Amino acid sequence: MAPAHLLLASLLCTLFVCRCDGACAEPESDTEAVVGKGFKMGCLSCKRRLEVEGSATVDWYFRPDGETDFIHIYNYNENGPTIESEMFMDRIDWNGSKRSNDIQDASIYLLNVTFNDSGTYRCFFNRVLYYGIYECKVVVDKVVQLSVVAKATRGTASIVSEVMMYVSIIGLQVWLLIEMIYCYRKIAAAGEEALREAANAEYLAIASESKDNCAGVQVGE
Repeated sequence: MAPAHLLLASLLCTLFVCRCDGACAEPESDTEAVVGKGFKMGCLSCKRRLEVEGSATVDWYFRPDGETDFIHIYNYNENGPTIESEMFMDRIDWNGSKRSNDIQDASIYLLNVTFNDSGTYRCFFNRVLYYGIYECKVVVDKVVQLSVVAKATRGTASIVSEVMMYVSIIGLQVWLLIEMIYCYRKIAAAGEEALREAANAEYLAIASESKDNCAGVQVGE
């Protein structure tokens, strides 16, 4: 029976991994921090099958620019957070899931960012899913490449959004101008038509009156 149990557990784990591909939004973390400021480093791993109970612990690792090895800097589990590196002592705050062992948001907040914080960060979810008497262990790895700058720079998305806003405003003004010209021409054309109709009516009235006068004169003779 043991091999059958193991096979069933493997199939359940495989099913979970397959279901994880397309149902949950996991936005990427920002990657540019300003020296001396705080910075939220995002790390999300959504559990798509909410009906399955689970628990997770989180580990963060850091590799400075120019180095080859990662160092363990942070751990979060059911007992709370632990800063594992002197370099980040008193400079990391937990900014992820709270009041739950089933962690899906493992974001952290860096305080007083320095240029030495530039580098590669890796966030590991060590998740256990409980399928009745079976446990399925899943490890999710997220990578954040952080750059530290002296002054905040505007992102491409912000520039594109502003350009599109101005294009929309200009386009709307051009459309309103075209509509005003069109309406003015319609009103002017209607006015000219009314004047022509009034002139024709007046001409017909004068012509009719002249004809009546001529007929009266002929009868009198």
